Amino acid sequence: MAETYQTQRRVEFRDTDAAGIVHFSVFFTYMEEAEHRLLRDIGLSVVSQLDGKTVSWPRVSAKCDYRKSIKFEQVITIDVTIERLGGKSISWRFDFSDKDGTPVASGSTTTVCCEIPPNHDLHSPVKPVPIEIPPAFREKLAVFAVDPA
Repeated sequence: MAETYQTQRRVEFRDTDAAGIVHFSVFFTYMEEAEHRLLRDIGLSVVSQLDGKTVSWPRVSAKCDYRKSIKFEQVITIDVTIERLGGKSISWRFDFSDKDGTPVASGSTTTVCCEIPPNHDLHSPVKPVPIEIPPAFREKLAVFAVDPA
């Protein structure tokens, strides 16, 4: 059975809209923050160096479904699992709940393991190149995978 990574965060004032509730778009930031925390906690990063190459995880899909509004100062829990650990991609799942455990939202993203070409500057287009997830990365991620493919 897959492990669930759990993190919490407090809703900041900047996250709210004119109605005083968290703006829908902020959930995508919360998902990315939770993913980055998980990666850091297992010794990886969203940008890593491996054998002299830069490896990163661009998003190719993102979705979020909302069940309950949350407001400034509330603390939410975010449970993270990997729905599918593919050859080159990861499908992440994020389940948000309030302090009582009531579901707030659920979301998903799909990221692709890519090599970032060297010697690019900020003004030239960079086309990441999809690569197989390195075995050392896969081993650390597999414990969170419902479907390790």
